[in-house]
Amino acid sequence: MVRRALAAALAAAAFSATALAAGVKSGPGNPCPKDTPCASQYGDCGVGAFCLGGCDPLFSHQLNSCVPNPTCKAGQYKLKTLDDVKSIDTYLGDASTINWQSQGKPVVYNDALLLTMAEGTVGTLLASTHYVWYGKICAKMTTSQGKGVVTAFIMMSDVRDEIDFEFVGVDINHAQTNYYSQGVTVYTHGENLTVSNGNTVEKVHEYCIDWKPDTLTWAIDGNTMRTLKRSDTWNGTANRFDYPQTPSRVMLSLWPAGLPSNEKGTIDWAGGQIDWNSAYMQNGYYYAMVQEVTVQCYDPPSGANIQGDKSYIYTDKAGTNNTVKITDDLIVLSSFYATGENPKEGASSVSSGAKPTKSIDTVPGGLTGGGNRGGEESSVPAGASATAAVSGGGAQPSASAAAGGQGFNQGGGGGNQGAGSSLEPGLGKMSGSAFAVVLAVLGLIAL
Repeated sequence: MVRRALAAALAAAAFSATALAAGVKSGPGNPCPKDTPCASQYGDCGVGAFCLGGCDPLFSHQLNSCVPNPTCKAGQYKLKTLDDVKSIDTYLGDASTINWQSQGKPVVYNDALLLTMAEGTVGTLLASTHYVWYGKICAKMTTSQGKGVVTAFIMMSDVRDEIDFEFVGVDINHAQTNYYSQGVTVYTHGENLTVSNGNTVEKVHEYCIDWKPDTLTWAIDGNTMRTLKRSDTWNGTANRFDYPQTPSRVMLSLWPAGLPSNEKGTIDWAGGQIDWNSAYMQNGYYYAMVQEVTVQCYDPPSGANIQGDKSYIYTDKAGTNNTVKITDDLIVLSSFYATGENPKEGASSVSSGAKPTKSIDTVPGGLTGGGNRGGEESSVPAGASATAAVSGGGAQPSASAAAGGQGFNQGGGGGNQGAGSSLEPGLGKMSGSAFAVVLAVLGLIAL
């Protein structure tokens, strides 16, 4: 992927004297090692942000390597500012203070947030810090347009159960719906829904996922358009229901499915390779707009193991709903060197100003977008990612570009209010001596 020269130069300067550890991978029969115990949904191992939202307990060193997932929090989240958003490289797991985590560059614009995607980046992701274990989740939003560009509103669990609304930029009259169980990407489960009363780009529509233990529905503007019954998802070979059934985060993203480095099936599904000189770009980036997300929490499923009300944890690597326990356990990491197993790791260094000397992965790269379409139908082995793990990050849109230039077709004026940019995958590997420097550099990029 092409990366902006400025970001490359700053990154090179920050790390010229720093030895970076090679990335450690996890997979079937190969859990993450003790020193980097947390598995990301892309199969990488690390500490810090790896152990928070999206930490896969099935391929981590231990089930408790991942931090407990904060329980469902009902609310109407009007995304007018970035006051309720923290970037992944600054969030340490305190969901009581913030409701959304970001990767990439969300921008405030006319009482809404824009998910932006400039050349050399992998777009923008907003993910809820609280999890939902059945509920009704709605998003009022518009989508981006252009070949290779995909907007997504999905639910994703740490064991890769997934419920999707996806919007391919070459088809602005339909919403694609799908569901996956533990990362097995069977594309015959997909179904296109026609969006009436205006297309997905020029008009705000409300998209709703109504997720219950036995039924799942997708609705647009209050009209239920697809229903799935759990009873219809029985997999006799695996002896289980292929039905999304585990606590999930709300995710809204804009991502580049049409990168030349992606699989041909993904590029073809997305309508071709991205045109970085497209008329659909404004101020140097593609964008989608999110006005509001509402969450209604349902009761846990019948027979749930309830020992508290603050967090969800897994009790077995089967990763099914009967292995989820509701507890009062909550963990906030002391530093980006901490894990669910050792949440206080690095605390003394932070308080004293000392710099840890080890080099380690602290922030996962890539953005979640939905299934990586490598073919018409595929089975991803347990532990492999069901999402498009695109490397990159690059420079973010400048503040001047965000605040000025042409008027957007979706929304009105305003600039970035300071959510911060995400770390590139390579920047997630750092020694303590470089950590403060990198954060300072990223702050300059975000300006």
